[in-house]
Amino acid sequence: MTTKNLLVELFVEELPPKALKKLGEAFATVLADSLKAQGLAPADASVSHFASPRRLAVHVASVAAQAANKAVSQKLMPVAVGLDAAGNATPALLKKLQALGADASAVGGLKRAPDGKAEALFYDSMVQGAILLDGLQKALLDAIAKLPIPKVMSYQLQSGCELPGWTSVSFVRPAHGLVALHGSDVVPVQALGLHAGNQTEGHRFEAKVSPVVVANADVYAATLAADGAVIASFAERRADIVRQLQAAAERVGGGCTPIDDDALLDEVTALVERPHVLICEFEAQFLGVPQECLILTMKANQKYFPLLDAADKLTNKFLVVSNINPEDASLVIGGNERVVRPRLADAKFFFDQDRKKTLASRVEGLGKVVYHNKLGTQGERVERVRAIAKAIAAQLGDATLVAQADQAAQLAKTDLVTDMVGEFPELQGIMGGYYALNDGLGETVAHAIEDHYKPRFAGDTLPRNMAGVVVALADKLETLVGMFGIGNLPTGDKDPFALRRHALGVIRMLVEKDLPLDVTTLVQSAVPAFGPLITDASGALVDFIFDRFAGSLREQGYSAQEVDAVLSLKPQRLGDVAKRLTAVRAFAALPESPALAAANKRIGNILKKTDDVDAHVSELLLQEAAEKALYAAMQTVLPQAQGQWQAGDYTASLQSLAALRAPVDAFFNDVMVNAEQMDLRLNRLGLLKSLHVAMNRVADLSKLAA
Repeated sequence: MTTKNLLVELFVEELPPKALKKLGEAFATVLADSLKAQGLAPADASVSHFASPRRLAVHVASVAAQAANKAVSQKLMPVAVGLDAAGNATPALLKKLQALGADASAVGGLKRAPDGKAEALFYDSMVQGAILLDGLQKALLDAIAKLPIPKVMSYQLQSGCELPGWTSVSFVRPAHGLVALHGSDVVPVQALGLHAGNQTEGHRFEAKVSPVVVANADVYAATLAADGAVIASFAERRADIVRQLQAAAERVGGGCTPIDDDALLDEVTALVERPHVLICEFEAQFLGVPQECLILTMKANQKYFPLLDAADKLTNKFLVVSNINPEDASLVIGGNERVVRPRLADAKFFFDQDRKKTLASRVEGLGKVVYHNKLGTQGERVERVRAIAKAIAAQLGDATLVAQADQAAQLAKTDLVTDMVGEFPELQGIMGGYYALNDGLGETVAHAIEDHYKPRFAGDTLPRNMAGVVVALADKLETLVGMFGIGNLPTGDKDPFALRRHALGVIRMLVEKDLPLDVTTLVQSAVPAFGPLITDASGALVDFIFDRFAGSLREQGYSAQEVDAVLSLKPQRLGDVAKRLTAVRAFAALPESPALAAANKRIGNILKKTDDVDAHVSELLLQEAAEKALYAAMQTVLPQAQGQWQAGDYTASLQSLAALRAPVDAFFNDVMVNAEQMDLRLNRLGLLKSLHVAMNRVADLSKLAA
């Protein structure tokens, strides 16, 4: 069976830039998978996807003109239903065969095979393989229907391509062309009122010819580049932009580098078909505005790449990715410089106006900002954060830390009522830090205000000082306790108040700062700040925090078994968890580990069946040699393991327990725990209770049992 490579392109008006990458990948994946499922392309066929502002395309290798015929065995009905007592076909069987295009002559060729408790009749036939025209038509419509379109629009079809009974069509953007080539042959599929051909359009302004004729599937990208001035591949266009940005930064000199922002890079890649990077600049006077403000307005509003110097300070140079490459670029450069100037002037105006009022004078204004209809205003929220922060600071430091944390907590939200944050909400916290310095509050409080939202995302840095850590903890706990207290919990992939992120932030600070705070106590201590506004859901919240912690640890490479063994004990000092996991991993590698884990599980099951067992042993009631030997071994091993545990050497503590393997095995082989004599039974249960407590200080070793 001969095969050729296949190329399909859908030519449209400018696609949504933030969705382009996903649209291109989805279009290619669904279309190729459909062809593979129909047997028109091998399962390992190479698939290349293309996506530019005005096109989605896919190249699939080794596509057949017709799929191979396929043998199919189809269940018809139970033998008792299809054949009468004499073995002749019943009317029901004949009707079924007729529906499949067969007649009574096929009865003799039917197969019998077990189907559950009875036998069934099966009809073997050869199904003709799909032809490419039909298969591609199905694949194309599937690919279009399954595109992750952010918003659909309806538009009138072009004259001459109307579909019967249709006057308009719905798609992400109006479609104007369809290419479908199997080798050099056009596959006459149709979609969105379009008929496939071998012609497309290139760059709006720089294409050499119009239309661009694609000779065959394998020259698509090269033809578009040469005749259409378009880099069709999203990945290649992105790489070209990165290369040009770096080269332009080197021409500027001074160790300059373009700002690192993958999301911006993807969006700009989706805006241009043939990128050309230009160097622009703005007046140096604007550098007096905090660089975060200038960077944000250039990135968010203009899609520019600001340039940072060797010290990561913003320069007055920036890079523009143009979609045209004129001989004289001065007009393009000048136009971009004129466009950015009023944006920067607005930022400077907001900054100057905001500094005329102190943060302290804005506290009252927070009482007019609604936080949540069940939890009151931002002003009320600030008072709760202050109360929680002072309680945490009192545990971690002296009166100075309490005062710093209280002041930072009181002012942390005041930048929400500034002009700058009103225009750029992404700068909340950051601007508060700048305004605090302007008010002469000192770096400690200013940094705490700026950092109290941290960590904002996975991999973000933590607050720089202890006051910042305290306020960040208090802020996240206020959100978590409040939302859990009113029953506003995350469900599925919906988490509008980012409770999962807040929980991970609390975990990271407790772990990475190794704070001497108990999780449960920390959560419970935040509840009184709400008064009667909420119900106490601290138990559910603690479970939620440990669940998020478990997921985070598994992502870090710990096994589910290791994580379950440690976190099932709910250790309150989260900073200890890493050491516990290391100890469990080392213990699991010991040859004694499987037997001790199994014994631990057995002990746990025995103790569950009895009421409160006292971990007390009377040496006088030990009768069997095996229980005496275990008791003697415990007198040596357990104090040693406990001392190591108290010293924080969890690995050594667990490894010390390995010496108990032989006496534990002998105990279960030779001793009847549930003896008829009550005193003997309770004494043996006490022995096991003592052992169980000692073995499960670091982790629940029974979780390691197979």
